[in-house]
Amino acid sequence: MKLKQDKQFFVLAHNIRSLLNVGSIFRTSDSLGVTKLYLSGYTATPESNPKLIKTSLGAEQSVLWEYGKSAKRVVDKLKKDHPGIKIVGLENNIFGKKVYQLPKYKPRFPLLLVLGEETKGIPKPLRQLCDEFVEIPMYGEKESLNVSVAFGIAAFSLIHYPYNVNIRRNKKVPQKT
Repeated sequence: MKLKQDKQFFVLAHNIRSLLNVGSIFRTSDSLGVTKLYLSGYTATPESNPKLIKTSLGAEQSVLWEYGKSAKRVVDKLKKDHPGIKIVGLENNIFGKKVYQLPKYKPRFPLLLVLGEETKGIPKPLRQLCDEFVEIPMYGEKESLNVSVAFGIAAFSLIHYPYNVNIRRNKKVPQKT
């Protein structure tokens, strides 16, 4: 099942090293109905590394995906094909740009969510192509999550906004009956 046409949601996974993370991103993309997954840089593809097929559990067949070595070319192509697309980076510790916390961020579609390398994040040239940044509030001692876990949380939050706007730490959210 794909998202409604008015919620075109694209994902760019740039320089993701781990096959396990890429496989998980494929599976999550499938479960959330992502319009298309773009892989760039040194991110493995199902064609370049058969082990990825094992970790994606067949999602590489149900998710529309494309590889482009240059993330900039992918972004430029999406801007041309989808005028008005929002380019949103999933990142923390960004300085000099507005960063929105996900429970409060109101997405506008079409939207491209940009994911960066596991330890270094989104490289500066790609960050400069982003219109906005979102982050997941962290309440523990660690500053970040695994990229595939962060993608799952962020993608769900973006697709299902305003479902999560009342989430607050240590407070119960009223349940609909």
